[in-house]
Amino acid sequence: MTTDQPARLPDIPLEGWEPTKTTLHLWVQIVGKIRLASTSPRNHWWNAPLYLDVRGLTTGPLRHDGVVFDLAFDFIGHRLVLRTDAGAVKWLDLHDGLSVAEFDERVHALLTALGIRVAIHEEPFGVPMTTPFPDDREHAAYDPAAVERYWGALQWVGGVLDEFAGWFCGKQSPVHLFWHSFDLALTRFSGRAAPPSDADPVTREAYSHEVVSFGFWAGDRNLREPAFYSYTAPEPEGLRATPLRPEAAAWVELPSGSMALLPYAAVRAAPDPRAALLAFLQSAYDAGSRLAGWDREGLVSSWCPAPELLNALPGVSAQRRAGPAAR
Repeated sequence: MTTDQPARLPDIPLEGWEPTKTTLHLWVQIVGKIRLASTSPRNHWWNAPLYLDVRGLTTGPLRHDGVVFDLAFDFIGHRLVLRTDAGAVKWLDLHDGLSVAEFDERVHALLTALGIRVAIHEEPFGVPMTTPFPDDREHAAYDPAAVERYWGALQWVGGVLDEFAGWFCGKQSPVHLFWHSFDLALTRFSGRAAPPSDADPVTREAYSHEVVSFGFWAGDRNLREPAFYSYTAPEPEGLRATPLRPEAAAWVELPSGSMALLPYAAVRAAPDPRAALLAFLQSAYDAGSRLAGWDREGLVSSWCPAPELLNALPGVSAQRRAGPAAR
């Protein structure tokens, strides 16, 4: 099964919706922290992210105070929806002028009304904004049309990442959205532990094993345009010298190491956006996994071969070419 192509990927320049994105990011952090406080710990912090659903982002099932519930951002109806296993449904309308402080207060009020009292650390994490959520009345922008365009891009990207995930039979993450950095991510693991690190506890757990990670950012203060990325950790020697596909992709050097970047605009302008993104993902994986000495043939899925149009990509194995052509 392949990802359906939209008539045209939406244009989502950061400058066109940055105030809305900042507000939304902080709202998502609040909901993400509620998820973190209402789930059992998982390796690599996989109990923290949110997930795509058919109308936006969801926590999936949460458990607190004897109640099973979920929270979901509905980017079509522009609501945050709370549901419980007892059949209760409550919501909070998302609109321009709704500050982070009011959103935080109203979300906790919705939960409390149903007997769910979730305490969270009421401060942003990993972002330039530092005002505690209950005090933040500065960030209150919400442009519904911009959010709908972002959601259109996000669900398309999620579908392509999900297809790419099917080519790999080793341990890998779900396609999920990390609320601290607001990126949609997929991570593959070699199966080997990484060397010991003196990083902070959050980073140590996230990178306890060798990974090649992929994802999508909508842009931020440092990266001023939406883009796809990939990195290998620990980074093998020579990674930045390895070619990437398509031509618009390039390696950049960051304080944390080398990052492969492909502008969203280049994918949007490509004759076949899906093929362009899959080519980028595969070339970045080939570069990192080959130089890091992964068991590349052993990690190829025999059941989900790459589509024929990508069989010429470097690193596509004979095993994948010989896989089932139809379901």
